[in-house]
Amino acid sequence: MPYLGSEDTVRELRRSLSNPNVQSDQLRYRNTILKVIRAMSQGVDVSGLFSEMVKACATVDIVQKKLVYVFLCSYATLNPELSLLVINTLRKDCQDPNPMVRSLALRNMTNLRLTSLVEYVEQPLTAGLRDRAACVRRVAVLGWAKLHNLQPNSEIDAAVVNELYTLLRDPDPVVMVNCLRALEEILKEEGGVAINKPITHHLLNRLKESDVWGQCEVLKILQRYRPQSEDELFDILSLLDASLVSPHPPVMAATLSLFLGLCSGLPAVSLAALERVRGPLLAACGSVSREMRFTALCHIQLLLRSIPGLMGAHYKRFFCGYAEPAYIKQRKMQVLVELVNDENVAMLLDELKGYCTDVNTDTAQAAISAIGRIGRSYSDRCLEILTGLLGLKQEHITSAVVQTMRDLVWVCPQCSDTVCVALEGCEETLQDSQGRQALLWLLAVYGERISSAPYTLEVFIDGVRSEASLGVKMELLTTTMRLFLCRPAETQDMLGRLLHYCIEEETDMCVRDQALLYYRLLHCGIEETQKVLQGRRSDPSLGVLIGRPAESISQWACSFNTLKPLRQSTIESASRGSPEHVTFDPKPNTDLSNTLNCSQIEKLHSVSDSTSECTDSSADVLTSSVAAPLSLSLTPALSPEEFERLWLQQQVLHVEQGAEKLEKEEDYVFLVERIRCPVIVHCSPQSLQAAMQLVNIQTLAFTPLHTLPWRVYLYTHTQHAQCGGASHSTLIVGELLYTGEANQRVVVVKKCMDNGNVEGRQEEQVEEEATATGLSGRGSVRRYGEEEEVKVTLKQQPRDSKALKGFLSILTTVLHTLSSERT
Repeated sequence: MPYLGSEDTVRELRRSLSNPNVQSDQLRYRNTILKVIRAMSQGVDVSGLFSEMVKACATVDIVQKKLVYVFLCSYATLNPELSLLVINTLRKDCQDPNPMVRSLALRNMTNLRLTSLVEYVEQPLTAGLRDRAACVRRVAVLGWAKLHNLQPNSEIDAAVVNELYTLLRDPDPVVMVNCLRALEEILKEEGGVAINKPITHHLLNRLKESDVWGQCEVLKILQRYRPQSEDELFDILSLLDASLVSPHPPVMAATLSLFLGLCSGLPAVSLAALERVRGPLLAACGSVSREMRFTALCHIQLLLRSIPGLMGAHYKRFFCGYAEPAYIKQRKMQVLVELVNDENVAMLLDELKGYCTDVNTDTAQAAISAIGRIGRSYSDRCLEILTGLLGLKQEHITSAVVQTMRDLVWVCPQCSDTVCVALEGCEETLQDSQGRQALLWLLAVYGERISSAPYTLEVFIDGVRSEASLGVKMELLTTTMRLFLCRPAETQDMLGRLLHYCIEEETDMCVRDQALLYYRLLHCGIEETQKVLQGRRSDPSLGVLIGRPAESISQWACSFNTLKPLRQSTIESASRGSPEHVTFDPKPNTDLSNTLNCSQIEKLHSVSDSTSECTDSSADVLTSSVAAPLSLSLTPALSPEEFERLWLQQQVLHVEQGAEKLEKEEDYVFLVERIRCPVIVHCSPQSLQAAMQLVNIQTLAFTPLHTLPWRVYLYTHTQHAQCGGASHSTLIVGELLYTGEANQRVVVVKKCMDNGNVEGRQEEQVEEEATATGLSGRGSVRRYGEEEEVKVTLKQQPRDSKALKGFLSILTTVLHTLSSERT
């Protein structure tokens, strides 16, 4: 064990250093100095030997010089006056014919860190910049940076700066890179080293001469340069092409970061660059270094946000190894979730199922959570696996499965029946608080469908006195109250006992206040209690879109090759896409795409006006043009939960206050429109989502194909330039609804005409209906090529009528374009 100090040790060392016999023997003298360094490293205060060590530096033995300089640099700040004695020796060594001695003297002269010695150091450093040996120039360049760091407020010597700029063309690549770093430090307040076209091309041409560290430094500094022309840009990209597939991951990452910065206005080039780095990134995932593997996985997750299928063919490379640490396994599972598709889902689920029984509980729970996230797209297969895991009766597995099922039914209500059946009897295995809270939440929401819910709840209530978790107690109160509302006879007594305990005996004020709230709420009546505790639920026929939109590369390019991707948590599959802003200016020459232009908008609107029925005075919305440019954006992203809360809130206000009163009191617009769109309801959700994303309209939820009523929920943010150049931003949420009533009316009329039951007044009514729906004779022929009317409901906040008109124009054009492609 290292000792922390001994006067006898220091006294003995001083005696040895002062002994002429020891000084005359070079080997013994060096060993004695080595003992001093060893004692210093063990925590012994040997600062009293400073004067003896100063004398020892006057030697021709380079090893002894290095040992003495280590000591002097460590204790120079404690002995500033004695440190002056070293300067003469150091300045003398700066003129030694041996370049190693000169560089050693310069390095340690700047490492003394004493402001009183600055005047003695400047002249040797200036001479060192012109030294014929490269190792001396390397040290001298960094010495000026250390000197500036020692006196940051001192005036910058222009001659030194010019000399450093000149050394950027030094034949030694290390000197060149050191000059960049030194200029960055010295000119920090002025923005760092000035990068112009000649310097940029010189650094790029000599990039291969530097080592890995030097290449990374050069590439990092070059990110500040912006090419002056497109030709220059592609010249730079050509010079960087070889580094983009470098076998060294740091160089590859730095090159790609520079690539993305230069190509911010060329998305096609950026995507091609991401494709090229696929191989180096996969190689980094198999690196011997665990840190390198983890970093590569984190950056792969960034790339998948813009190119979801980038690693799709190589998903097996992300299977976990048995000996890998838990943090790498968990990150790999996150990547595997991103790579799931119809072709590999079976193999990926089998692989994740094997991880669920890992000896590491964190890894097992992460695997179960990953299966739950896949379950939002493939619910039947995942629920089968999760139900089988409950049969293992292991505490941590059961807890993770119950939590995963809770999260799954939150976004996929259609899975609730299977989950309710699987929950029977699992309360016996649950021990941790998180799992019990998840079980209680499920009992609260689906208690009327779980036959054993009251008995399970009774077990929790009987043990409430020994319950240590505050969260479980509060969740138990809410669950008991909600179950009482749907099964009062079975839970009335339990609710009374629980409220009595929480109000009279519970010491925690949060639990007691919640119990008092529920007690007083019951006094207000059952109807009021139901309004508070049993809010609106999601429509089980709707499914959340799992395929996220591909994000713009600019959304994350600035964080690439930094520590930010390493700090990011698991990326959920809720709507997170934020593509680049797409500006739409409805002028005759402005194209949304090859098929979406303003002339088509006007034509389609004229047809829509002649055939649609407007519930509000919205004809102007379709026929008016937008005078100022309109920009649609998905930033900030709106999660399905936030959308549902906002949509239901506005719907309740609309019903209670009325549309006109609400629009006057609130900065809010409510619009209902009907659009005839041929066969739009038969478009796949993926096609509809892709078309909407083209103009930055995010589709959040949809009804499966061939299901009536057919619904689609969407949102976007508008940015509309107003008078004076100010920009006004609004949020628009909307619903597309097709009920199929027109189809049903056509079928009924046709059936009546076939049966010959049309007589008298009924015949006239049927003929009118047949005419309205496009029937002629005994056949059913719809006008406009089997067009189907879609009800569009839009809600905007804050109010901006021009932006709403422009958005409806874009939405109508997208729907008609999709319909025309289907036909």
